[in-house]
Order: sequence, then structure tokens, then C-alpha cells
Amino acid sequence: MGNIADKKIAENFLTSYKNHDWESIKKLLHPDIEWTLPGEGKISGTAKGATAVIERVETIVNGGVVTKLHHVLVGQRGLTLSLNNTASSADGRALNEELATVLTIQNGLITKIDTYLSDVPMMERYFTK
Repeated sequence: MGNIADKKIAENFLTSYKNHDWESIKKLLHPDIEWTLPGEGKISGTAKGATAVIERVETIVNGGVVTKLHHVLVGQRGLTLSLNNTASSADGRALNEELATVLTIQNGLITKIDTYLSDVPMMERYFTK
């Protein structure tokens, strides 16, 4: 593919996420991956290493988040997932945000994930520490 990232990596990541197949996700990740997410919520900060990334994914899924894919955007060195996340908790907290998750790809593995949120305070309230 040369000058563009392989869209299949994003498709495999999203399928594994939907199926809660953590081992398949882990196979897509570089061992030294870092995932940044803004704010001061339970899922905020930088997750370092494949295990920490999987733990963050599990926390998001366990929070009842439903993720809808709008688009996969393809770049030279990576992919961007245009997404919508929604969730509601038993105590009335709600989540409904647009986000972009940027995957940096090197040698067929995700080496870095950067997530950008439309409403950081909403995420912080939903994922309180």
C-alpha cells in the first residue's frame, strides 16, 4: 500500500472492540503503544503499553458505552475514526459525544492512539474517578 495506511487495521480494531475480543485487539497493538485521552476522568490521561490500552477499552465497554462509526479516514501514516459514543448510567449520568480517534500505524501495528472529544466535561462526569 506504500503511501497510505491500511484501512483493515481500523476495521479489525472496531470488529474486535464490538465483539469484546481483547486478544485480537492486543495483536493489533505495538507493545509500547500510548493512548492519550483528554480531561480528568477515570479514562483520561496516557495509557502506556498494550495491557493498559486493553484495560482502558474494558473500562469504556464496562461503562455501557455504545460506539457508532461515522467514517474511517485514511492518511499516509495512520487512520482516524470519526465516532459517536452514547451511554447512560443507573444514576442518571449520560454520555453523548462526537470523537475522533487517531491511530498512528507503523509496520502494521498501532503505535499511538490520540482521542479528541467534543465534550470533555461530559466524559469526565460520566467516567468519574
